[in-house]
Amino acid sequence: MNGLDRLSYQSRWYHIAPQRKFCFWLLMMLLAFSLPPLGQGILLLALAAFTCWLLRISFWRWLRWMAIPLAFLLVGVLTILLSITSDPARLLVGIPLGSYWLGVLPEGLNMANATFWRSLAALAATFWLVLNMPFPQLIVLLRKGRVPRLLTEQILLTWRFIFILLEEAMAIHRAQTLRFGYRTLPQGYRSLAMLVGLLFTRVLLRYKAMAVTLDIKLYQGDFHL
Repeated sequence: MNGLDRLSYQSRWYHIAPQRKFCFWLLMMLLAFSLPPLGQGILLLALAAFTCWLLRISFWRWLRWMAIPLAFLLVGVLTILLSITSDPARLLVGIPLGSYWLGVLPEGLNMANATFWRSLAALAATFWLVLNMPFPQLIVLLRKGRVPRLLTEQILLTWRFIFILLEEAMAIHRAQTLRFGYRTLPQGYRSLAMLVGLLFTRVLLRYKAMAVTLDIKLYQGDFHL
């Protein structure tokens, strides 16, 4: 999360208005859902090159980010690809399961192919938006979109506490590692359980400290957005 947040500030489009970025994302999403698979593949490559150029990163680093949700996508595509039927003549490839057959139907193959490329193109467009829009610009965009103030404040606090959670977890994990807390698998499980318990306690302490700070600053129930 820290790396993604830093990258958004080094983007070549950092100073572009968030409304324009959002409109560009809507255009890319429209193309991702309307183009045929070949066009979606071309759009995917174009977005990859554009994202790498804007963020000054390598193509392999972009591929590693795209690989994170790829397992979930492949599971979904696999469920579309495989079908159960009692007529094996319709299957391109199949195996018998009693009186039924499990295999690949022509229409299932076409649908899985379209879903796969459509999802990758939409995912690349969403990655582009996330990596090129710093969080303050997102808040501006939410305000321009007339999003309720309470919801905007909740998003702001959630984003802030993500970094607090990561910071505390990394500090606890570093201390446990220096004490050989993950030397063996059983010790690793015990250390992980301790990490979760300590993390909950320390985050509550950080929350109380923040509440005291807001009270000192005469907090009236609204954040300055």
